[in-house]
Amino acid sequence: MPFNPNPKQLGKLKVLLFLLALLPFGRMVWLTLTGQLVEPLEFITRGTGDWTLYFLCITLAVTPLRRLSKWNWLIKLRRMLGLYVFFYAFLHFTTFLWFDHFFDLAEMWKDVLKRPFITVGFIAFLLLIPLAVTSSNAMVRRLGGKRWQWLHRLVYLIAPLAILHFWWMKAGKHNFAQPILFGVIVALLLASRLYWRYSKVLAAKPA
Repeated sequence: MPFNPNPKQLGKLKVLLFLLALLPFGRMVWLTLTGQLVEPLEFITRGTGDWTLYFLCITLAVTPLRRLSKWNWLIKLRRMLGLYVFFYAFLHFTTFLWFDHFFDLAEMWKDVLKRPFITVGFIAFLLLIPLAVTSSNAMVRRLGGKRWQWLHRLVYLIAPLAILHFWWMKAGKHNFAQPILFGVIVALLLASRLYWRYSKVLAAKPA
C-alpha cells in the first residue's frame, strides 16, 4: 500500500530525519570531549569522511527509490540529505585544515598539491560548495530550472572523485573492502539514473 504522508506528517518526518542525521556528529563530539578515544583525530577524520559518503549514497538513492516505490514525496527529503553531505564534508575538510595544518593555508595548499588523494578530495569538496549554495528555492528561481539542473549534475563528478579519494586513502593500508563497496553502490545508483534518463529519451522518439 503506498504511503503518502500529509503535510503535517511530512514535516514531522523532516524533523526526525534532521535529528537522526545529526546523531553521528553528536556521537563524535561526545566521545571526543569525554576523552574516550585513543586516536581522536583519526576517529573524527574517518567518521566525517565515512558519513559524507553515507549521505552521498543516500541522497543519490532518493530518485531510484522514488521511481521504484512511486513515493514522490521522497524528493522533498533530498535537499536536506544533500545538505548533510556538504555538512559532513565540511567537517571532514575542517578537521584536515585545523588539526593537520592549524589553519595554515599555505601549508594546506602544499599538501593538496603534493598528495593525490587529498587533491581529488579537495576538488570534490570545492564542487560541493556551489551545490550547497544553490540548494534553496530562491536560487532555483534565480538560476532557472534548466541551469540549476545542469549545475547539480556536478554530483556525477563529485561521487566518483569521493570514491577515488577514499580508495587512495585506504591504499596505504591495503584495505580496499570499503572503497569497493562504496564504489559499487555509487556505480549502481548513477547507472540507474542514466538508464532512466536514456530510456525516457528513447521512448519519446518516434518509431
